[in-house]
Amino acid sequence: MSGAKLDYRWHLRQVMASRGMFATTDLLGPLAERGVRLSSSQVYRLVVERPERLSLKVLMALLDILDCRMDDLVEPVAAEAAARPRKAAAAGQAGVGDLRPKRARITGVEK
Repeated sequence: MSGAKLDYRWHLRQVMASRGMFATTDLLGPLAERGVRLSSSQVYRLVVERPERLSLKVLMALLDILDCRMDDLVEPVAAEAAARPRKAAAAGQAGVGDLRPKRARITGVEK
C-alpha cells in the first residue's frame, strides 16, 4: 500500500460478537474497571460507528477487555477500498448476525 492514501476499517462490533458480547452496554463495566468512564451513548457510538479520534487509554482498555491485538480492531486499507462495504460471506468470515445465539424453538410438544 505504499504511496496509496490510507484509510481504515473498524472491527470492534465483530470482535465483541466473536467473544459473545452482543450489547454495547457489555463494555460499560469492563471499561469502568479500567478507569475509562464513558456514557452508554458514547460506548454505543464507539461500537457501531467508525471513530475518527480515539484516546490511547480507551484503545488499550478495549484490547485488554477483548484480549485482542490492535490489528484485530483496526484494519488499514487503501482509501478507495474503505468506501466499499465488505461482504462478510465473500471474505469467508462470519458476520455479526451469524455469531448471535439462536433462539430455541419448541416443536412437536405432545401432551
